[in-house]
Amino acid sequence: MSKKNIADQAGFVYSTDPNFQFNRTQNESLETLEPAKQNLIIQLDKKQRGGKKVTLVTGFIGKENDLEVLAKQLKNFCGTGGSAKDGEAIVQGDQRDKVLLWLQKNGYSKSKKK
Repeated sequence: MSKKNIADQAGFVYSTDPNFQFNRTQNESLETLEPAKQNLIIQLDKKQRGGKKVTLVTGFIGKENDLEVLAKQLKNFCGTGGSAKDGEAIVQGDQRDKVLLWLQKNGYSKSKKK
């Protein structure tokens, strides 16, 4: 069974306006700010994670690929696993001090630890 009404990114499925068209140009990616202008916040989180602690790096402004590269570099430096999703870099464990140290060494001078 095929879908006749395909939803767009904003959730529109049907419109009564005969001239309505889905605006598919909303997927424009942001330009990645240079490291010195990034205001990154490092925090510890264990909600919705089965009691396990993770270090979150939030506030990244830029392309999803650049965030994934940043997350990979942080994971390699800390020697742990993690991921990058929903605009956050996630590093397993309480690695706040190591992450802050790496960020400051690599030009992210406005980074803060909560």
